[in-house]
Amino acid sequence: MSLHPPDCLGGMPEIRIKEINNILKMGSRKHISAEARKEARKTLYIARLRNVPTSPRKMRLVADLVRGMDVEPALGVLQHTSKEAAGRVYKLLRSAIANWEVKNEGKRIEDNDLYIKEISVDSGRMLKRIQPAPQGRAHRIRKRSNHVTLILGNRVENEVEVNETATSDNKE
Repeated sequence: MSLHPPDCLGGMPEIRIKEINNILKMGSRKHISAEARKEARKTLYIARLRNVPTSPRKMRLVADLVRGMDVEPALGVLQHTSKEAAGRVYKLLRSAIANWEVKNEGKRIEDNDLYIKEISVDSGRMLKRIQPAPQGRAHRIRKRSNHVTLILGNRVENEVEVNETATSDNKE
């Protein structure tokens, strides 16, 4: 039994053979949807913060302050907010901006009109501790943590897409 590719493939490189085998294993529909998801992620600029030792309720107060705002004013709001969670969200926003810069080399933030498209705060793991109470009892203390996901959007690209669809509708 030979492990070499059959002659009918015409000497295709091994990388191509592996791709074909993966497609055949996965199924063509799944492969197509996986490729579509991969393309969509190229235009998403995401930053995640995991296991932050702050309660989700406190973090949501800060997240609600900046949801939907442009990036520059949001940075200013976060810098001048006195809550402890604001510093963490500020660093997260800076990370999302850096991710945008990596995917869009040579472009300026000011020209692209970035905004906070989505920010979500989910509860993370809960550490359970015991607090001594009177008469030999004990109370359970729940030390909460959270996960924050921030997604940046680009209003300039959205306007171009809306204009293209409007002109195509008018032509019909």
